[in-house]
Amino acid sequence: MAKKNKKKWSELSGVQQALLLTLISVEVSLTATAMVDLVRRPPEQVHGRKGLWALAMFVQPVGPIAYLARHR
Repeated sequence: MAKKNKKKWSELSGVQQALLLTLISVEVSLTATAMVDLVRRPPEQVHGRKGLWALAMFVQPVGPIAYLARHR
C-alpha cells in the first residue's frame, strides 16, 4: 500500500493555510446559501424533490453549485 503524505496544519505554509481557509469558507458559504434557499423555496418551484436536493448539498462542491445554477 502506498503511504499517504498527509500534512499537519502546522506543517503548512502561511499561504497554504490561507488558501485552505479561503476554499473552506467558500464551500461553507455556498452550501449555506443553497440550503437556505432550498428551505425557503416552495416545493413547486424546486426542480426535483427537495429531499434529494438536500442530500446533494453534501456532495462538495458540486451539489450546492448545481442547485444554485439550476434555480437562478
